[in-house]
Amino acid sequence: METMIPPTSEPIEQLSPWWRRAVIFTLLFGLAILSLLMFKTYQDAPPVPVQVVDMAGTVVFTGDDVRGGQEVFLKYGLMNNGSIWGHGGYLGPDFSAATLHNWALALAEERSRARFSKVYAVLSKGERAAVDGEVGALLKVNRYDPQTGTLTLPPPGGAVFASEVAHWTAYFEQPERNGGLTANLISDPHELHQLTAFFTWAAWGSVAERPGKTYSYTNNFPYDPLAGNHPTGAALLWTALSFLFLLGGTALALLAFGRFNYLGWQGAPAPVDAWVLSDAQKATLKYMVVASLLLLGQVFFGAGVAHYRADPGSFYGIDLAAWFPSNLLRTWHLQSAIFWIATSYVAGALFVAELLSKESPKRQSLAIHLLFAALAFVIVGSMLGEWAGLLQWLPTSWFWFGNQGWEFLELGRFWQILLVIGLCFWFWLLWRAVAPARRDPERRGFANFFLLAAFAIPLFYLPALFFGSQTNYTVVDAWRFWIIHLWVEGFFEFFVTVIVAVIFYKMGLVRRITALRTIYLDAILYFGGGLIGTGHHWYWTGQTEVNMAFAATFSALEVVPLTLITLDAWDFVTATRGRDSMVNRHRWTFYFLMAVGFWNFLGAGVFGFLINTPIVSYYEVGTMLTPSHGHAAMMGVFGMLGAGLMVFVLRETVREAVWDKLSWLVRLAFWGLNVGLALMIVLSLLPGGILQLLDVIEHGYWHARGLTYTATPIARTLEWLRMPGDLVFMFAGVLPLVVALLWGYATLWKKER
Repeated sequence: METMIPPTSEPIEQLSPWWRRAVIFTLLFGLAILSLLMFKTYQDAPPVPVQVVDMAGTVVFTGDDVRGGQEVFLKYGLMNNGSIWGHGGYLGPDFSAATLHNWALALAEERSRARFSKVYAVLSKGERAAVDGEVGALLKVNRYDPQTGTLTLPPPGGAVFASEVAHWTAYFEQPERNGGLTANLISDPHELHQLTAFFTWAAWGSVAERPGKTYSYTNNFPYDPLAGNHPTGAALLWTALSFLFLLGGTALALLAFGRFNYLGWQGAPAPVDAWVLSDAQKATLKYMVVASLLLLGQVFFGAGVAHYRADPGSFYGIDLAAWFPSNLLRTWHLQSAIFWIATSYVAGALFVAELLSKESPKRQSLAIHLLFAALAFVIVGSMLGEWAGLLQWLPTSWFWFGNQGWEFLELGRFWQILLVIGLCFWFWLLWRAVAPARRDPERRGFANFFLLAAFAIPLFYLPALFFGSQTNYTVVDAWRFWIIHLWVEGFFEFFVTVIVAVIFYKMGLVRRITALRTIYLDAILYFGGGLIGTGHHWYWTGQTEVNMAFAATFSALEVVPLTLITLDAWDFVTATRGRDSMVNRHRWTFYFLMAVGFWNFLGAGVFGFLINTPIVSYYEVGTMLTPSHGHAAMMGVFGMLGAGLMVFVLRETVREAVWDKLSWLVRLAFWGLNVGLALMIVLSLLPGGILQLLDVIEHGYWHARGLTYTATPIARTLEWLRMPGDLVFMFAGVLPLVVALLWGYATLWKKER
């Protein structure tokens, strides 16, 4: 039976229905364009031939070898060592670019001897120009016959393929040559044959002209002048037009903020209800403890990966690669980041849900304990499975229980299914918790937004189940970024806004109508660019120029809401200023929220726009500029919010006397995290990325991604310069936060006992 809400003396102020209509239209329009691009992905993906032959018609390898080679690539975790078409790890080379350049060199040698009876290295400038032009022209010819499914390799065909097998066999022998992989990681001749077939297919797709077009399946990526790969005219055109969208979108947003002075965190404060914490809310503190421990683990794993880049041959005399190879540490680094941020959000949402509803459902604390156990099982089980899979202890079940192999989605399919079930159970707990608020007209809007934002998180993880280990690489990469991008730059952003708005409303800092208006506005701005902007990850992965046109222009709009943060910043400070006891009580939570705004503008806005325009992305993708953006945006935005939620729950849960003793740890953690992250970027990632980008432009993508550049003294020195920032981040940031949470939780447990 529904609870009757007593009539109020004043009518509840309502927003115009056009706010809701605008959000719905923006969401549906963005998803419609994304669906169209996915439909074209299946149509336009580079085909996997039935067989690949040399000029004499001899079969060199088959389509089954290509698909089997992709499985070898995944089973051994090579996407967390090197990359294909720019996507993957940065410890090793881009396998497609290296293979393409090796083929181009072999063809140049063959043409040089045939035309001038000389080796390629001693040709004059004129002779080299003639050979280079012929090499590019020969490689650009698409010799794939769709009627028979046969692909014919350019000369010298089979001989070059055999030399490539030998090249990759040598690559896997010694850790110092491959970025810290286990010695002799792949030695089976059949697996090496299949892996080389997969690399050769990827190289062919990156250079052969798409039927009816003058550019390759990957829009001429990677940049390799010898192979005839140069940026397309479309990359320049849509980069220029993206600036029109950026400037136009920013102008409209500024006009709106100037015309309607009630936008943002404006408005008078509202009355504050007394907060009484339930047992269920107190139960969320242990989630935060686990999240902080996962953050600590992520930092150690990341430090190990950085050491492998600086000194891949040794770890202070320890053979670290034998048990903890670089691809395993990078896998754990990525997975622990996802797990700790998600865990803090899960707990923060459960805590805030009861603030909104003012009630705790029956046996909610028991259900929260059960969810905690389930999440712990998935986290520990999946990470141990990844370890076992990469050490080849699961030869037949690696995809299901070990390391699935796709970057950011490494956990095995079995663990993915359990994770989705756990997130659905979490959503059900939120539904129960906010049910009283949905029956109250004043709080119904918050409750509905809260549930929609939460439901999108398990819903948009489902694409992780839409592909297998042999699905066309282009198709997989498209679905991967439905999760990676839409989670991070779409629905997590929306979820963050809702959580912050509810906290501000419950603290009495803003009126109900102000908080709701902010949620609507941010939803329009984030979904307006963020949904279709997903395609900026697909410029070079087998999509056509149609995707480039949509992605470049709408991706530029992603910067607009991040730019508006600078306008909103003072409103935020004004709303949280004063001697109000609630503001003072949670000032460190507010500091973390202010850090979110700063890093959102710098990391996601400035660094993100820098690398997302097509012409910059063409030279940059897969260089150190990408993790420069990634660290500033992921840790700076979602990580700082996760830390802020930890502090918020800790402050509300522990007794006043306990907080007085541990608050200095929170203060130290705030400055340690922010200063450490800034040093990491300024001293190492940003200058390293700029120099690597310059090397791409001067020598080609294959050169900048290989030991020819990454083993140079300047590159290794910049890797070592990450250490100051890492140490500050770890020991002055993460460690104090862990100690504070453990301390607070221990006192709570002692009190309960």
